[in-house]
Amino acid sequence: MESTAGQATAPSTRAHAPARLPGLDGIRGIAALFVVLHHCWLLSFPGFPADTGPAWAGWLVYGHLAVVMFIVLSGFSLAVSPARSGWRLNGLRRFAYRRAWRILPPYWAALLFSLVVAWTLIPQPGQGSPTAKSVLVYGLLVQDLFGSPSPNGAFWSIAVEAQLYVVFPLMLLVLRRAGATVLLAALTVVVALVGLLAPYVPAVDLFMRLTPQFAVLFAIGAVAAGTAAAMTPGVTARGEAHEDVSPWPSRLPWLALAAAAPVVLLIVLRGPAWTVAHYFWVDLAVGPAAGLLLASVAAGRPRPLVRLLDTRALRRLGSFSYSLYLIHAPIVVVVNRMVLAPRLVPGVTTFLATLVLTVPLALLAAWLFASVFELPFQRHRGWGALRAAVLRR
Repeated sequence: MESTAGQATAPSTRAHAPARLPGLDGIRGIAALFVVLHHCWLLSFPGFPADTGPAWAGWLVYGHLAVVMFIVLSGFSLAVSPARSGWRLNGLRRFAYRRAWRILPPYWAALLFSLVVAWTLIPQPGQGSPTAKSVLVYGLLVQDLFGSPSPNGAFWSIAVEAQLYVVFPLMLLVLRRAGATVLLAALTVVVALVGLLAPYVPAVDLFMRLTPQFAVLFAIGAVAAGTAAAMTPGVTARGEAHEDVSPWPSRLPWLALAAAAPVVLLIVLRGPAWTVAHYFWVDLAVGPAAGLLLASVAAGRPRPLVRLLDTRALRRLGSFSYSLYLIHAPIVVVVNRMVLAPRLVPGVTTFLATLVLTVPLALLAAWLFASVFELPFQRHRGWGALRAAVLRR
């Protein structure tokens, strides 16, 4: 999951210094915590995608939608700087290096942690013990292409995001030369055709392993970053200085709400079994609301929500949300299956006990993990700088 959105900054320009975008760290932190709660729910109430838990916890069935927000947020955060400099990337090699430096060290460390837990304590539910093929497939981030026992139930989306990084420069090229409408229309048409043909054409169905709707979500995030840049005092997507005089920032929260309302209503009316079976289309429908929400928060609206999202606690949670996402699944499984399952039957008591034991433990473990494998790679952009920082300590 992209984990720098809350710290997204504009590139140095003649007129403007980099600035943090308040509120985005908070969104990422909440989304990561939502995924943790979702996995606690899954292990406590059997029968997914049926909702066999209490009504007050029914919203936790939809943990997948937190990943949808992550993908839109990833496209947004990566596009903030290019959007303020004419959709230019400032070098493919530099971009590739910085993405690998930022994403891979914590991912590989989490992979090792997950393998050790699966081999010595307990594998992931529904999975056998990881094999040598698992190590290779997950180590190379191609788990969405090749099947093998999974060491970590949350890792599927990391491969998808890594592949989206590969096409991101092409997205920027289209944005620069043809505009946002062409990019979104072309991607949506292609992805919709894949979704329509996949049930009938086996060759097309193979593309569904790549979760193609996430490409549209990623592009929506990038376009939303351009919208936010155009409405924020600073530099436009064409690199021109401007002041914010438009009425759009105040309208964005209402547009986001209007885009989300029909999707939420549909999910409520049709229920979790239908929603999970149709996540391909639901994801596409959620994307515009997520993009509008991010653009709204980046523009500082609505102010009470932005202040809440930018509180110290949520900023801190967002700062290690990638680590939380990476390592929480083995922790949840160990606590639920090895500590609680021998003593409690599935149900509300098991769910509450899983929450009480797992959430604090996962947060603490993720913070410690991030302190070693994530945050140092954020602060220092190369081995030389990292080595010098370690020696200074």
